[in-house]
Amino acid sequence: MNLHEYQAKDIFRSYGIDVPAGKVAASADEAAAAARDLGSSVWVVKAQVHAGGRGKAGGVKLVRDLDAVRAAAGELLGKRLVTPQTPAAGLPVERVYVEVGSDIAREIYVSLTLNRERGRIALIASAAGGMEIEEVAHKTPERILTVNIHPAAGLQGYQARELAFGLGLKGPQVGEFRSLVTALYRLYIEKDLSLVEINPLIVTGAGALVALDAKINVDANALFRHPELAQLRDASQEDPMERRASEHDLNYVSLDGNIACMVNGAGLAMATMDLIKLHGGEPANFLDVGGGATAERVTAAFELILSNPKVRAVLVNIFGGIVRCDLIAEGVITAVKKVGVRVPVVVRLEGTNADKARHMLARSGLAITPAEDLTDAARKVVASARRGKA
Repeated sequence: MNLHEYQAKDIFRSYGIDVPAGKVAASADEAAAAARDLGSSVWVVKAQVHAGGRGKAGGVKLVRDLDAVRAAAGELLGKRLVTPQTPAAGLPVERVYVEVGSDIAREIYVSLTLNRERGRIALIASAAGGMEIEEVAHKTPERILTVNIHPAAGLQGYQARELAFGLGLKGPQVGEFRSLVTALYRLYIEKDLSLVEINPLIVTGAGALVALDAKINVDANALFRHPELAQLRDASQEDPMERRASEHDLNYVSLDGNIACMVNGAGLAMATMDLIKLHGGEPANFLDVGGGATAERVTAAFELILSNPKVRAVLVNIFGGIVRCDLIAEGVITAVKKVGVRVPVVVRLEGTNADKARHMLARSGLAITPAEDLTDAARKVVASARRGKA
């Protein structure tokens, strides 16, 4: 789960991380009032969306009087901001963050995330702050500095100093940097984060380190331990279909193809999508109904994938190890009747009660195409999607 910048900065403050003074606003008048309360003669008005690249997309505006603050906020609020990290339609801007201007001498990148290859938390830094870190890693990988933190020892002082020296920090800045990354590490651990990022972490003209931006991603599987973070969720920033899926405890990710997939098990779902692509098709989604699927849950999953207007065919691929195939068949039949499916449906069932499930589907009188195995299913659904009929 992602947090907005203003939410992340509130958390940064609680961990002693220095951030510029700022206030969130939901209207142009609120933004002007916030700027007046903050003081200063220079402000930055930032669109609050769950995406990077806001500056290049016009979502960050530097202004020098209250009328300009009001105008900038009015220009952003109620619009959809499109950046390289948003869907094509962009994300809605429902709030702006008004922040006092900062004296920027240098920009640095700092983040903590999980290094899955090493099974350790990675502290990453770069002197090329303010830029998209993916671009820096691609073009000048030598500018990316990384230390991997041992889970038993935690972040060590020498690791923080090693990065500080690599970034060209000197004197008191080294100790300040150590305190900052130590606080970030504590935040990462205590709040069960999957990412905490500052881009840029600025060095001011006076030599202080200040987090000019803040990004926090929370591990959704750990939210039950952090109700205070769960309350910060902004559903308007989420894919509507993925949001609906989460309400039914379904693992769903929207994709750009036209063949909907309903599978049990993440590995089998990935293999199913690979075979669809191998045979010339494009999956419309990743959907894992899980090992404890019920007929009601399957019905909800079927309704979900069919609500995508791009879908031209559906592939149901179920291995009944834990979940029973007849429950899947019951859900498919219920959903097809309820939704009024107008696209081809190919079903491959193997495992517990598979014969019973096939018999149920055959007796249903519905236009459902059976498949003998996964390869057969992939070929049939790709061909059906191209024909556009069962």
